[in-house]
Amino acid sequence: MPISYPLRVQAIRSRGQNPRLYISFPLALAAAIGLEPGEAVQWELLDRSELHLLRPHSPPPTTKARVRKTPS
Repeated sequence: MPISYPLRVQAIRSRGQNPRLYISFPLALAAAIGLEPGEAVQWELLDRSELHLLRPHSPPPTTKARVRKTPS
């Protein structure tokens, strides 16, 4: 079963500027994928309801064993 991390999009409104939207990345999820502060990432828009986070320069996994998916 996939784990979900619900969050809210935040709007930052500075005087004289257009609002900017921010999404915080949950620390547990960042730790699970080895995301580091300052790492460059980009979003890939698949459709209006789905985005993929891409890591162009992701580090190699630190563990040797992979989790096996059980048939459902």
